[in-house]
Amino acid sequence: MSAPLRQIAFYGKGGIGKSTTSQNTLAALSEMGQKILIVGCDPKADSTRLILHAKAQDTVLHLAAEAGSVEDLELQDVLKIGFNNIKCVESGGPEPGVGCAGRGVITAINFLEENGAYENVDYVSYDVLGDVVCGGFAMPIRENKAQEIYIVMSGEMMAMYAANNIAKGILKYANTGGVRLGGLICNERQTDKELELSEALAAKLGTTLIHFVPRDNVVQHAELRRMTCVEYAPDTKQADEYRQLARKIHANGGKGVIPTPISMDELEELLMEFGIMSKEDETIVGKAAGAA
Repeated sequence: MSAPLRQIAFYGKGGIGKSTTSQNTLAALSEMGQKILIVGCDPKADSTRLILHAKAQDTVLHLAAEAGSVEDLELQDVLKIGFNNIKCVESGGPEPGVGCAGRGVITAINFLEENGAYENVDYVSYDVLGDVVCGGFAMPIRENKAQEIYIVMSGEMMAMYAANNIAKGILKYANTGGVRLGGLICNERQTDKELELSEALAAKLGTTLIHFVPRDNVVQHAELRRMTCVEYAPDTKQADEYRQLARKIHANGGKGVIPTPISMDELEELLMEFGIMSKEDETIVGKAAGAA
């Protein structure tokens, strides 16, 4: 009897290294013999570029517009094969300032399911923008598609704020579906007490820091060549960090939690506890929140 399909999602603040972390982790999972489908849910369509060695993949929305409608597309039109036979699809989004970016996510997932893309794979991975709290980006959670959410964050305040917001979204749909928080992944930015702060936030959210990914310039060198570190520099310590993360995710199936998000005041208290935020910072943040 084959193992059930694992549907996971990587969420995180824009610019936090979510797509880089997810693609390296999925490349490592493929090395373990897992069959992977990546569904990019970011309008930038950069969720598969390191796997495909390409600038950007043609998206479902773009190809549907050219063809006339999504019903006029065939699976082979939107699905590309990259490193280690990883299947890649980008949902795409509208022109900036026009329409709902979440529409591409909904359209792509429905099209892929109806056309058999989820067959003969072990993992479907969704790479989702985490700054925007809107129905479209919540689609993998809301429709019970992604069962395990991994939040990529750092010790920076706004990355932690975004992680807490994503946890709120998971909590909202956890009781009506099977979605769970699989854990936090800290993509190191070399801020003060980053590991300790990440572990403390994980504890507050009722989860674990599943892995701390150290910062290493080899990742940037690989990205310049549109490759994952796992492919470009397979013998490096950094590639092994992603392999460790992949093993942890693989062993984590069905072990996610319903998160316990905290208030903004509690988040600020956490930062102050670790000496990251001073009283002066707290005053500035409070004034900014009041102005908003």
